[in-house]
Amino acid sequence: MIHGEKTMLEHGHTYFNKAADMLGLSDKIRTILLAPKRIVKVKIVIEGEDGRLQNYEGYRVQHNNARGPMKGGLRFHPSMDEDHAAALANLMTWKTAVVDIPFGGAKGGINCDPMKMSRKDLFQVTTRFVQEMKEVIGPTTDIPAPDVNTNAEVMGWIMHEYSQYAGFSPGVVTGKPVDLFGSEGRAAATGRGVMEVLAEALTEQGKAYSDVTVAVQGFGNVGSNAARLIAARGARIVAVADHTGGVSRPEGLDVEALAAWVAEHRGVAGFPGGDAFESSKIVSWEVNILVPAALEDAINADNASEVKATIVVEGANAPTTPEADEILNARGILVIPDILANAGGVTVSYFEWTQNVQQFRWDEARVNAELDKRMSASYRAVREVATEYGTDLRTAAFVLAIRRVGKAALARVHIGADNPF
Repeated sequence: MIHGEKTMLEHGHTYFNKAADMLGLSDKIRTILLAPKRIVKVKIVIEGEDGRLQNYEGYRVQHNNARGPMKGGLRFHPSMDEDHAAALANLMTWKTAVVDIPFGGAKGGINCDPMKMSRKDLFQVTTRFVQEMKEVIGPTTDIPAPDVNTNAEVMGWIMHEYSQYAGFSPGVVTGKPVDLFGSEGRAAATGRGVMEVLAEALTEQGKAYSDVTVAVQGFGNVGSNAARLIAARGARIVAVADHTGGVSRPEGLDVEALAAWVAEHRGVAGFPGGDAFESSKIVSWEVNILVPAALEDAINADNASEVKATIVVEGANAPTTPEADEILNARGILVIPDILANAGGVTVSYFEWTQNVQQFRWDEARVNAELDKRMSASYRAVREVATEYGTDLRTAAFVLAIRRVGKAALARVHIGADNPF
């Protein structure tokens, strides 16, 4: 997928190399850490309910397993391709390392559009994907999870299909229905992680949630849960936008009512509890906090100078281009990067996997308490590195992640004097 003049993978490498420069890494070490372990591309053909053949391509890019089984979502979207999967797999390696969970990074999906497919056709495509990928995924190898246009139901289908070949294997995927060996708290986990790292940033600045206004771009799983949890802490969610439009209310939107509206109407457009606006304006909204929780490149070189928020919390993967990141940093805007801010989902995926391995269920209070503790500790660890190197939080997060992955990767091989870790 092309984003402006560079691919999303090249954007990720830009962030990596900035941190690698600070660490003084050689080209050899960079190649070891950046090169994916395995790339799998499969053909998926089904006969749809209408009797017509449907033809798709499925991808799984397994980036790094130095710190444990590879982990990452499955995205069902027409834009899914190898470059997109590789970029997101790369990010997953650093994300799991930042929050210090024993996983590596992977990502994948299918270039289909579930919005235009029947439930039966979606089931067929999903199970065929598992049939093609069963040799390269598994509870101790590579553990998929939900992403764009996939959900708990799809994960349940994957678990069942994989178990036909490998025997009872609930740990092959995470994000499953709670009644099918999923975890309490998983659905809201990414949004909860956004809320928790923002709490740390506000405390750092001597502020409380009741002091701030918030704009949220994207109102899917991440955006809606982040908005709900942040509002519950006392902040005012004054503007929300998605692909259908935007809605604002200076006194604060009723987030629960908006969520119910979106569940029924599949978008925020038309919500009667606020004033409508054109969705692209959300990036420049007059607020203290901006949460980009939609797709990639929402903040770019064309609109970064218009951002009025003083804190940007990246709920989405790669919502800010490197050019925009430089502009935001130069303007003194605090950016809490995706590999930290939206790591709540993969953290609770780890808790789910742990429960599956132990065959022991945690209650939601324990899940949330463990998540809050880990997200807070991770923010403080990134802040410590940022202070050590005199750099921004994104670069600090990459430095921290590269250190952890690098130590594990090079401990597995005899590298001698060239080992910088």
